[in-house]
Amino acid sequence: MPNRSADALFQLVHSLERAEKRNFKLYMTRNSASGNLKVIQLFDALDKMKDYDESVLLAKNPTIQKQQLSNLKGHLYQEILASLRLLKQESNIDLQLHEQLDFARILYNKGLYLQSLKILDRVKDLAKANNQVTYIQQVLFLEKKIESLHITRSMQDRADVLCNEVDETNARLEIISKLSNIALLLYAWYIKHGIARNEEDKKGLDAYFKDPVFNESQLYKGFYERLYLNQCYCWYAFINQEFLLYYRHTQKWVDLFHLEPKMIEVETAHYIKGMHNLLSAHFDLRNYRKFNETILIFEQFINTPIVQENQNNLIQTFTYLYTAKLNKHFMEGTFTKGIQLVPEIEAKLKEYELYLDGHRILVFYYKIASLYFGSGDSEKSIDYLNKIINLKLDLRTDLQCYARLLHLIAHYELGNYELLQYLLKSVYRFMAKMQNLSTAEEAIFGFLRNAFSSSPKKVKPLFESLLIELKLISDQPLENRAFMYLDIISWLESKIQQKPVQTIIRQKFLASKKRMND
Repeated sequence: MPNRSADALFQLVHSLERAEKRNFKLYMTRNSASGNLKVIQLFDALDKMKDYDESVLLAKNPTIQKQQLSNLKGHLYQEILASLRLLKQESNIDLQLHEQLDFARILYNKGLYLQSLKILDRVKDLAKANNQVTYIQQVLFLEKKIESLHITRSMQDRADVLCNEVDETNARLEIISKLSNIALLLYAWYIKHGIARNEEDKKGLDAYFKDPVFNESQLYKGFYERLYLNQCYCWYAFINQEFLLYYRHTQKWVDLFHLEPKMIEVETAHYIKGMHNLLSAHFDLRNYRKFNETILIFEQFINTPIVQENQNNLIQTFTYLYTAKLNKHFMEGTFTKGIQLVPEIEAKLKEYELYLDGHRILVFYYKIASLYFGSGDSEKSIDYLNKIINLKLDLRTDLQCYARLLHLIAHYELGNYELLQYLLKSVYRFMAKMQNLSTAEEAIFGFLRNAFSSSPKKVKPLFESLLIELKLISDQPLENRAFMYLDIISWLESKIQQKPVQTIIRQKFLASKKRMND
């Protein structure tokens, strides 16, 4: 995994784009004071550094004393944020609403109650137009305060109207909070464990949906209520590998934004995540035509200013676009061609090393390892699998288990027989920690024990026997986990037919495409 500086100010400085740096300098010039010279000097010094090292920083900037550094860093951090707020407030609905609320509070504190109420009316309309329920609540809180403490004569039934609005808003916020909590808990479960392993996992996941918030979910009309509702079902369906349910709710998730296009700019990260899940659903269902259509829509969106002018959006779209591109090669059986993407991906991983979390890097390493394995380059596959095995992360235990299994098979492909018995025991112990190995996984380990000690003449019947066994259980719930991470069936067929594994997958893809076109 890339090394990342732990210094928050260093990360912030290096996240700034050229225009943002220029704006910061102008901002500091306009607000010049004697103490700001050292702040700018510190900014320039941090901007030039490739890695944060306090001793190097102080040695190269003798006018900055060590005892001053902490205060200077705190001051610089606040000034950068203030300059960014001024630069970005026109393009961010949260900043616009927050600013107007601040103006309303300032007017109230000046005793100008009616002027404050006028601004609050505008803020409320803007918040409603952009589905910002929490800001509506803040507006209503201040409106109630003004009406209860001062005689405004604004309208006869003002109290009744305000109380009804408050009740309605609070009810909505309670639903949104519950649904967003459950969606977050389900996603956290997936990041921790991956795919459901057994009936006990499934029962635990089912328990989330006993919450009364789901009883009248068909009546929910608000944007956020429906967004988080679909996210709940999306994560549940994916964890349980119920791909049709997963597809239906990812499509509904994305459709919400297409029905209200302005929300794409308001909640861009949620839209990007929805598009990623929709692409994943098409991939899981092997819906090649829809997958290609969706990836084109996603690429067109990536070229819009919404993405190009926002660092976070650029990082997220890179992650999900290249995940989809790799999946496309897995689907088509064009592994060797897909290897051309690896230098691009590694360059971006380096560029975004300050921002990418361990989970994303883990997934990329596994997909790249699978790409090399599918292309017949087991040595390069092992290089990337070793990166996963050596990561000290309590994330995606399922992915780490299958990395070890693929690592074992890659060594078998290379004929490293002296390592196999040791690796087999090590991998089995690691996977057993997942609790209740599936029937497919037990069958794979049973085969490997026998295959590693068998002569080439005797191993072919073992391949054929395992293939028959796995095909019989491949469609069973809670068994397809083994086939999601590792196309063991195609690998077995490649060994039996003595063809490269990517040739087998390519033939299946072309046959499936022909059936769809007939």
